[in-house]
Amino acid sequence: MKTSCPNPVKRAVMTQRWTDLAYLHWKYEPSVIQAMLPAGLEVDTFEGSAYVGLIPFSMRDVGVPKLPPVPYFGDFPEVNVRTYVKRNGIPGVWFFSLDVNRLAPALVARTTYLLPYCWGKASNELVGSTLSTSVRRRWPDVASTKIEVQVGAKIEQPDELSNFLTARWGLYSKGIGSSLMYAPVDHEPWTLHSASLTHLEDSLIVRAGIPAPTGEPHVMFSPGVSVRIGMPHRSK
Repeated sequence: MKTSCPNPVKRAVMTQRWTDLAYLHWKYEPSVIQAMLPAGLEVDTFEGSAYVGLIPFSMRDVGVPKLPPVPYFGDFPEVNVRTYVKRNGIPGVWFFSLDVNRLAPALVARTTYLLPYCWGKASNELVGSTLSTSVRRRWPDVASTKIEVQVGAKIEQPDELSNFLTARWGLYSKGIGSSLMYAPVDHEPWTLHSASLTHLEDSLIVRAGIPAPTGEPHVMFSPGVSVRIGMPHRSK
């Protein structure tokens, strides 16, 4: 899998930065995740396993190209629950939920990108080498998470699994009726650090209908990337 975008977005409709990001992933049987996907999407696997991620980060400088970032609404914490999929050989991300503490961006994302954004209280803060995240969802249902991650050394040569979990250049979402939408994404290659999970109390994963994760998670951290997102279109 390429670690830099193979097809850069030619005309971005949105720009943003993702900072102070943790990757928490657990293995799942592919059939379990496949049963939760809409028709037309195939779960993407690594060495026979599907992966579900719990991903906290801080969204910064949301805006459109050549204009200043949107004040206030352009900066907020987010935690998403996601998996990895492909359609006609094109890999991407499928989101089960995305929690933020700004109601307006959640409503806009639900109506434009048709993504399952949720609203409530949320925070994501890096102090020294400790990343602390919390969510208390209020809408459209109730769920929560508390995450603490200890950041380690930079990973000089990420392994194949690390690249599989991070090198994703598009997202899929539901379209009108039974159609699927795809939006291309590009950014510079991730700078990754080793990390350890020191605390987790989470109901976001099971609230999405996914069985509770088992076993030790695969954990990484990144200081972040600058992102360009293309216009969503009907997936072929």
